[in-house]
Amino acid sequence: MKKIYLTAFLALIGLKEASAQQDPHYTQYMYNMNVINPAYAGSKETLSFGLLYRKQWVDLEGAPSTATFSGHSPVGKNVGLGLSVISDKIGPVKENNVYADFSYTLNLGGEHKLALGLKAGATFHKVGLLSDVSPYVPDANDPAFAENTSRTFFNAGAGLFYYTNKYYLAASVPNMLKSTYLDYNG
Repeated sequence: MKKIYLTAFLALIGLKEASAQQDPHYTQYMYNMNVINPAYAGSKETLSFGLLYRKQWVDLEGAPSTATFSGHSPVGKNVGLGLSVISDKIGPVKENNVYADFSYTLNLGGEHKLALGLKAGATFHKVGLLSDVSPYVPDANDPAFAENTSRTFFNAGAGLFYYTNKYYLAASVPNMLKSTYLDYNG
């Protein structure tokens, strides 16, 4: 047991940098499982689709809004595929994500299953400050606001999904590659 604590402590000390992920905000994860965890793809043993829209602070200009389309299905023995398309907007920042999921399920006996998943795709990030009606530019003559920015980031993720007919346990890392959308100056 002491070796486990020592290993965990050394791993934490060895971390050079930790950064927050800039992902869309979800409040009901059970409706977005395959968006977050690629191992979930194909777990329902039938073709499944989801379409969700969330808008915070209605009637407030620039309020966060997120639209999500996702689908997944088993495609062969123990193999599942999924697709997710997400559009997230907050103020002048708009982000579109397109990801494909692959999962492989191990039957552990009885009703116990463990799915392993991989996710790959791209994020299309845009900051639109040069609109005639943009309330986000404090000073139009400031060179920091002289142009819109547009970037594309490729990303990958992984996940585990242990499940039975009565319960599940899941873990995922949706963004394994580092991508900085906005720097410290905004």
